[in-house]
Amino acid sequence: MLYNHSMPGASHDIALKIGPISAAVPTPLFRQIVDGFKRAISDGALAADGPLPSFRKLAEQLLVSVITVRRAYDELEREGIIYRRQGLGTFVAQGGDEKSRESKRGRAQELIEDAIHEARESGLSDREVSRFATLIIQQTLSKESS
Repeated sequence: MLYNHSMPGASHDIALKIGPISAAVPTPLFRQIVDGFKRAISDGALAADGPLPSFRKLAEQLLVSVITVRRAYDELEREGIIYRRQGLGTFVAQGGDEKSRESKRGRAQELIEDAIHEARESGLSDREVSRFATLIIQQTLSKESS
């Protein structure tokens, strides 16, 4: 499912890609929403103090429960990426873009550390892990430039 929604203050449509949890997409729905907003905020597609859809509106548009959206917004608020004003709505926090990038960098580091641990447990030497990582980076860059 692809969610496209024009939001005031956004430089272009925001696309949140969410899908059912499966082997291909093992990420829970709330995490997909969190990651989508982090991406949009860190890319500058959502500006500081820009409004976000209400829980109900976003849940309706994404065809998910309000609880799922609330959980995603709660996490974003805990991380200081968004804020809520009673009676006014939910907005992108000042500095939310940097906090979002910082959070994504931290998550990337965790994933890389996990991958290195798995590679070592599979019997690869540090040199082999390094070569493997370099190869993957080159392949990714090649795909992105195509």
